[in-house]
Amino acid sequence: MIDFKDIDKTWTLFIDRDGVINHEKKANYILNWDEFNFYDGVFEAMAILNEKFGVTVMVTNQKGVGKGLMTKDDLDTIHNNMLENIVANQGRVDKIYYCSDLEDNSPNRKPNPGMAFQANKDFPTIDFSKSIMVGNKLSDMNFGRNAGINTVFVATTNPETPFPHPSIDFRFDDLLAFAKAL
Repeated sequence: MIDFKDIDKTWTLFIDRDGVINHEKKANYILNWDEFNFYDGVFEAMAILNEKFGVTVMVTNQKGVGKGLMTKDDLDTIHNNMLENIVANQGRVDKIYYCSDLEDNSPNRKPNPGMAFQANKDFPTIDFSKSIMVGNKLSDMNFGRNAGINTVFVATTNPETPFPHPSIDFRFDDLLAFAKAL
C-alpha cells in the first residue's frame, strides 16, 4: 500500500472524466459543452493535484462518439473548454486520451489498459508503480489494476460500490477529498 507522503513530481495521475471532474448523465452521454457541469471543489482539487504530480493525464471512454451521437469536434470542444477552466484555476491536464470504440474488448477501452500504454509512449517517464488512477467506476479501478497502477475510487456516482474491494486501494467521497488527503 502506498504512503501519500511519498507522492512527488515523479508520480503520474491518471484521472477519469465523467463522474470525477463533471456530473455524469446516468445511462447517457455528455454530448456538448452546455451539458458539462463541473463538480464543486474540482478546481481546488486540480490545483492541489497539480502541485503533487509531475504528469496528469485524463483517460475517458467516450462511446457517444463511436455511436454517432456526437462528433469528434463536439468532444474536442468539451475538452478544450474543460481544460481552459482547469488551467484558469491553477490546475493542469497534460493530455487527454479517449476511447470511442464500441466493442468492450477494444484494447483502449477501460478496463483494458491501452490508454495507459499510449500515455507511457507519450510520457516515457511514467512509472505505473508510481501512478494513481482516480475514477468513479470499477472499470476505472480495473483499468488501473490491468496496468499496474494504484487506484483511488471516488464515490460520487456509485457510493454503493463495496469497500474494501480487491480493485480499490483507497476510497474517498470525491476528488477534493482525495486531493486534501495528500
